[in-house]
Amino acid sequence: MTKPKILQEEREYTFRSYFEMTYPPEEILGELGYKLIRSRLSLPKTQKTLDRLLDLQERIERTLTRVSLTSETARRETLVAPVLLEVAIYYCDCQLRIEYPLVVSKWLKGNLDYLLRAEHNLLVVEAKNDDLTRGFTQLATELIALSQIEEQQFQYGAVTIGDVWRFGMLNVKAQQITEDITIYSLPDDLEALVRVLVGIIEDNSVK
Repeated sequence: MTKPKILQEEREYTFRSYFEMTYPPEEILGELGYKLIRSRLSLPKTQKTLDRLLDLQERIERTLTRVSLTSETARRETLVAPVLLEVAIYYCDCQLRIEYPLVVSKWLKGNLDYLLRAEHNLLVVEAKNDDLTRGFTQLATELIALSQIEEQQFQYGAVTIGDVWRFGMLNVKAQQITEDITIYSLPDDLEALVRVLVGIIEDNSVK
C-alpha cells in the first residue's frame, strides 16, 4: 500500500506550517527532495579578537536573572536580537534583516525571523519559544527556499530558543541538510557561538 503524502499538491504551506507538523523531520524534508542527517558539523569560526564580548555576556547574564522568558517575543527581543546586532554592527559590518519576507513557491514562503547578509555570505536564524526539533524543520525549509534563489553551494542557519542555539547546513549539490548535534547554551557558550556566527558570515566556504 502506498504511503499517503504529507504535502498535498493543492495546498499552500508557509515556513511556519512545517513547524506545526508532527511528522518526523526526515519525512517532511524528504518530500521536499532533501535528506536529513545529524552529525557534528565542522563550522567556520572567526579568529578575530572579540573585544566587546565581556560586555555582551554581562548584559545577557543580567537579562537571564531579570526577564521572564515565557514567550517567543521575550526571547527574541532580550536574547536573540542583542547577539545578532552585536555580530552585524561590530564584528561583521553586515546587514541584519528582521522578519524578512521570502516567497519561492506555494510550498516555500513566509518570513525569515533574522537574515544576516554580507556581500557573498548569509545566515538564517529562526527563533522559537520552545521545541528545537520542530524549529529545525522550519529552519531547514527556509534554507531550501534560499538555496533556490542564492548561488552558494552551502547555506547555513541556526535555530534558537534564546538561551540555546543549534546550527544546520544545507549542501545544494548533495541535496542534504545536516543538523549539528552540538548545542550552544547562553551565557556559558557565548564566545563559541559568536565565533561561529561571525565565521559563517566571513567565509561560508568551509564544509
